[in-house]
Order: sequence, then structure tokens, then C-alpha cells
Amino acid sequence: MHSINQQRTFLSVFFFLSGVSFSSWTSRIPTIRAALDLNEAQLGSILLAMPLSSIIGLPLSGWLVSRFDSRVPVAAGFVANAFCLPLIGLAQNSYVLVVALFLYAMSMRVINIAMNTQAITLQKRFDRKINGSFHGLWSTGGIVGVSFTTLLIALDVSITPHLLVVAGVLLVVTACSYRFMLRGDRAPAGNRLALGRPDPYILYLGLLVFLAAICEGGMFDWSGYYFQKVIGVKVFTYGYLVFMVCMALSRFLSDRIIERIGMATTYVLSALCIGFGISLAVLFPQFWPALVGFSFVGFGTASVVPMTYTLAGASTRYSPGMAISLIATFGIVGVLAGPPLIGYLAHAFNLRVSFTAFALAGLLLIPVSRLFFKLK
Repeated sequence: MHSINQQRTFLSVFFFLSGVSFSSWTSRIPTIRAALDLNEAQLGSILLAMPLSSIIGLPLSGWLVSRFDSRVPVAAGFVANAFCLPLIGLAQNSYVLVVALFLYAMSMRVINIAMNTQAITLQKRFDRKINGSFHGLWSTGGIVGVSFTTLLIALDVSITPHLLVVAGVLLVVTACSYRFMLRGDRAPAGNRLALGRPDPYILYLGLLVFLAAICEGGMFDWSGYYFQKVIGVKVFTYGYLVFMVCMALSRFLSDRIIERIGMATTYVLSALCIGFGISLAVLFPQFWPALVGFSFVGFGTASVVPMTYTLAGASTRYSPGMAISLIATFGIVGVLAGPPLIGYLAHAFNLRVSFTAFALAGLLLIPVSRLFFKLK
């Protein structure tokens, strides 16, 4: 039996790898758009394959975490992810790209649910908050992925060998780390979805994750294009990179911040940071104001998901795995439905106007969080 510190370390490795994988392809979206000659609306439509896949994957991910120890779907998800990732770079037309994104999103769905189920179980074995650090390592993985992409773009390396290298790393590290993860965390009850009137506890938490995820997903998929088209810089990953750096820094600090000021206040602070950051980038579309604005959005979005998943683990109706699966459905839809929405708004108006949707979503965290804490 491995110690809880070892289990925490190797679970952290998988959070890190997930961030590397996700940011590796999202930071290449401008490359994909140019290669397939897609406009904003067409790109938005293609990206819809991912939320659809995630919704379809709800029963699968919920069944896996209730049927097996969560380390099993974590490993299986990463193996599938490693095979799906290069397909995105190999896509020669929009139809193949849709299939590749659908399969990739399905693997990410399984990974996210299983990893966060492990994280909540481990959190209960520590006498201090640790969940924020897992998500901080996910963001750190994102930074590494974006940094690697930035280097390869500067060296004029194409997308296919880039994603093949990342896939190879995923397979090797998964094979080496799987055996060190937490075992025996299957929940004996609360694994079935209760039909009927929605549970307000889960509903409000889901809405909080949904709103934060709209901002995260939009920044993942559109920040590079914003810097390329609106700001007009050649190395378009600067905005994405600073967003990920600030998100990671904030997530490592979030556990201490929450202990100092409480979750309710942290939600309000997060909302204000998102609103201010987006407003700065939209009203002053120059390099430095946009960079500072994106950094505030990173700080604002950082705490919401780990806070909300921690609260999900306290559900009296569902097991941690099922509660996280339900709430993650809202989050994944937000991460992956937000970008198509921005694509349609950008096509109808312009990219700067479309980014105001992120500010609105961020500010809505305030009234929704207030409704949730009235339940407690």
C-alpha cells in the first residue's frame, strides 16, 4: 500500500498531463483554422462536437467510476487520449476533424471525472485543503503545453509531429505512474442518477462551474485568435500563456485564500476579476492592456472549479464520483459550448464584442453563488 503522499504525488502527475494534452491542441486552433480555411462560425460549429461528446459520455464516465476504482478509468482515458490527440493534427477536412474532436472529448470526459473523484477522496484524508493544488498542476501542465507550442511555432514545426510527441509522453508516463494511484475508492451507494426534480445543491454548483467554464473554454480556444486578429501579433500564444500562468499561480494559492476569506467571498472576488480583465482587453485592444486583462481573467477563473468540486464531495444525495460527474457535465458543456457561442457572435458582430460574453458569464457568478450559500 502506497502512502497518501505518494498517491497525491502521482495523481498530481495525471492532472499535469491532462493540462499538457488539452493546451497542446487548443493552442494550435489558429493553425487548424488556417489549414482548413475556416471562418469563425464554421470553427464554432466544429467545436460543438466536443460538448455533444461530453454529454453523451455522462453515462459512461459515471458508470466507470462506480464500477471500478477510479485509477482504472484514469489510465484507460489517458491511453485513449494519446491515440485521439494526433488524429486532430492529421485531419485533412472538417469532417475528420469533427470525429477526432468527438473522440478526444470523450476521453477527456472520462479522465476529468475519474481524476476529480480521486482528488475528493484524497482530500478527505488530509487535514488541510489540497484540491486547489491539483487544479494548479493542471494549469501548470497547460503552461508547459502552451510554452512547448510557442517554441514549436517559432521553429516552424508543424502540428502533426507536435501532437505525436505529446501522445507518446502521455503513454509512457501513464504506464509508469498508474500503479502508484489510490485504490479501493469505489462508493457503495449514491451511484445512480435520481430522476425527477433537480437537486438544488447540485444545480447551483453546476451553474457555477458552467459560468466559470464558459470563460475558461473561451480563453482556451479564442485567446490565441484574439491576439492574432485583434492585437495583431505573430506569436499568437502570448495571451493564452499569461492566462494559464496566472490561473496556475492563483490555484496554488487558492487553498490558503479560501481558508482566509471563505468560499462565498472568493466567488465574488473571482467574478470581479473576470469582469475587470475582459473589460480591459476589450476596451483597450493593445498588447499590454490585453495581456494584463487576460492575467486578471486567469486569476478570476482559477478558484471556481476546485472550490465547487470540493463542495460537490459533501453532497448528501450522491457519491463523490456521481456528484462530480453531474457537476462536470455543466462544466464541460461550458468549456466546450462557450467557444462556439463566441464564434457565432464574432461572425455576427466582431471578436471584441463577442468577448463581452465572458465578462457577463463571470459576473453572474455573484448571484448564483449567493443563491447556493442560502441553501446551507
